[in-house]
Amino acid sequence: MHANLLPMPVEEMPEWIASIKAEYIVSRMTAGESPAEAKAAADISFEQQFPNGRQREHHLVFNVVADDDVVGYLWIGPQTNGAASKWWVWDVEIYEPFQRRGYGRDAMLLAEHEARLAGAIELGLNVFGYNVGARKLYESLGYESTSIRMAKHL
Repeated sequence: MHANLLPMPVEEMPEWIASIKAEYIVSRMTAGESPAEAKAAADISFEQQFPNGRQREHHLVFNVVADDDVVGYLWIGPQTNGAASKWWVWDVEIYEPFQRRGYGRDAMLLAEHEARLAGAIELGLNVFGYNVGARKLYESLGYESTSIRMAKHL
């Protein structure tokens, strides 16, 4: 069964925003930032991306749905400092019980379709270095590295 996208209902947004912000903080800490650094970066990012708790204009937030189950979510929109034709996968997740069934691939292909419909000619994303499975998926879909940030703990 293939996945589909349905706009996330407005009433689900506050809980979803809180959840993805918490996950973002954990991801930044896993990538090497201190809890204070990760929280500060998340606070800045989420104030920019969700001013007053609302998604920015032209940003699209979807539930990823298969067989009437919400199997994950997708958030795409224009890059913050880029042209309107350059879009970004701000966040995508397939929930653990539904992983490895092709829903992540479906979500990414649907993201490309939605971005094209909105006038995008490019779709970019960021993936933390430790997320090997996601990196393999993106590479299999034709995404290429455009920059690599490296660090070494001393």
